[in-house]
Formats: sequence, C-alpha cells, structure tokens
Amino acid sequence: MSQAPISSRQARDYARVFLSGASDELPDKQGRVTIPSMLRSYAGLDREVTVIGAGNRVEIWDSTAWNTYLEEQENSFSETDDEVLPGF
Repeated sequence: MSQAPISSRQARDYARVFLSGASDELPDKQGRVTIPSMLRSYAGLDREVTVIGAGNRVEIWDSTAWNTYLEEQENSFSETDDEVLPGF
C-alpha cells in the first residue's frame, strides 16, 4: 500500500478502510499481546488460535479455521508449479 499512488482515489479509499482497524498494542511483562475485541470478532477468534509466519508478517487464525484451510488447500499446493513459485 505504501507504493500506491496518493493520487489514486481507489488506493486512498482502500488504505483508509484497511488501516482503520489497526491498533497499537504493546506486549505485557510476559510478552503477550492483546487482540482488540473488534478484530477478534472479525477474524472469528475464540479460544484456540494458531499463529503462523507468512513471509514478512504474522497471521493469527482460529485453529479450526486454519486446519480447515490446510485440508482444503492440500491438493492445490501439490499442483503448484514454476509459474506460481519460480524455482520451486
């Protein structure tokens, strides 16, 4: 988003909506970070979560949703070719 032209109304609108849910969170003394209730609700996070590394970011998934995603994607992962991931 930082590379999108500020002159593009569509890019500004997208960034505005996307970033409006952001919040600054600081780890507590045990290194834990809270997730605001609005974001927990949006992501369907309940009790059990799975934290994954995704390139240069971290994603937090409801554990059931993550396992379902993995099962659904298993076949397409095995069919991934050089056009999608060069050198793989």
